[in-house]
Amino acid sequence: MSAKPPYLTGHYTPVADEITATDLTVEGTLPPELTGRLIRNSHNPKPGITPTHWFKGSGMVHGIRLRDGRAEWYRNRWVHTPALDGAPYLTEHGPDLTASTAGTHVIEHGGRLLALSEAALPFELTPGLETVGAFDWEGKLTTAMTAHPKEDPATGELHFFASSPLPPYLVHHVSSADGKELRSQEVPGATAALKHDFALTERYVVFLEGSVTFDPAEHSGIPYGWSDTQPSRIGVMPRGAGGAARVRWFDVAPGYAMHLANAYEDADGRIVVEGPSVGRQGWQRSWNWWVGAPDRGAEPNSGAYATRWTVDLATGRVAEERTDDLVVEFPTINDARTGQHHRYQYALSFPDDLGIGNHALVKYDRSTGARRLRPFGTGQLPSEAVFVEAADGGGAEDAGYLLTVVSDLNTDASRLLVVDASDLATVATVHLPRRVPAMIHGSWIPDAALAG
Repeated sequence: MSAKPPYLTGHYTPVADEITATDLTVEGTLPPELTGRLIRNSHNPKPGITPTHWFKGSGMVHGIRLRDGRAEWYRNRWVHTPALDGAPYLTEHGPDLTASTAGTHVIEHGGRLLALSEAALPFELTPGLETVGAFDWEGKLTTAMTAHPKEDPATGELHFFASSPLPPYLVHHVSSADGKELRSQEVPGATAALKHDFALTERYVVFLEGSVTFDPAEHSGIPYGWSDTQPSRIGVMPRGAGGAARVRWFDVAPGYAMHLANAYEDADGRIVVEGPSVGRQGWQRSWNWWVGAPDRGAEPNSGAYATRWTVDLATGRVAEERTDDLVVEFPTINDARTGQHHRYQYALSFPDDLGIGNHALVKYDRSTGARRLRPFGTGQLPSEAVFVEAADGGGAEDAGYLLTVVSDLNTDASRLLVVDASDLATVATVHLPRRVPAMIHGSWIPDAALAG
């Protein structure tokens, strides 16, 4: 076993400082609609610190500023939360929701940049990635916030939730599009099961409770583990005031879905939910990587396969099917299709559990069943693909670009790839001034979203 845990080695080796570099080298032509910032988040503990779990590492955001066909800057900054300076999350008064790693995701909402970690409050950042502080909707948010909020493309409202190992187990929140108002309701019938992601449809909020639940015997600092007795369920809650009182829970096969691609209502009124799912062995092999334990997979993701659940609200039955045989994670879509039927879906595929094979970007055509791969060479790891719509796409769902940051161990360097979302061909490459550690999630933030 390596002297260091796997999340501090290879692609995941933390960087030791904050830098700013300007006028980056560009190959190809950056599309003019790419005017804004790609901001990605990662777990990057300070030098000399070895967290007990990958997810316990302090958050560091990496930003790339594009404008007028130029790559103006790259910069990286730790999110300066109390936890960065050693403040404990658990205190004698209960959890300190400001003691966040803030290392899972970063989004824009209501003109604010927010760095997210699901056990704490979001942290606001400036457009230059400096830390402003914890954001709680002027005291209205008194729970943690999921790292995977969903924006309704029709209204701009932001849906998110708080999951807790103690009551209340699940609280649903909706923020107005301007980020000023917040509505909250506790969801009855939920349990201590780990809820990391969720989904929207036009009329419903969809929660997943898998076979991973609160485990006080887990000492990594993330107190969850697989349980053969924890029921796996899908919760379907009508959107709007009073919807929580009408939530329905549907049993599904044992498993766990860390991330969801999307959900929608089909022509027969059934709810279709899609995302990678793991079984017991896949979960344990992944978890062992995350904590640096023996008997782990070669990658942080073991045994996650694209899965579809179809919930029939009339009969109460749920059909479940594996839709592909690749090991995949980090599913994304054109976010304009959030909550609606989507034809195209993107993901990152991983080598097998022994590390045989290479990483690739994957595009699924759900209408034809076709699968297109963009493979990467040995020692190269692309990040989650962020979709940006093309300005002249004519409304086609896949008319746009995928932005991915590639870590290359062969050259100890990284590059931003701009990929055509229709055929996965390279449009442009931005060479970054350092190797950027493999990151978790991020967002494309157009300049217009931060205006004012």
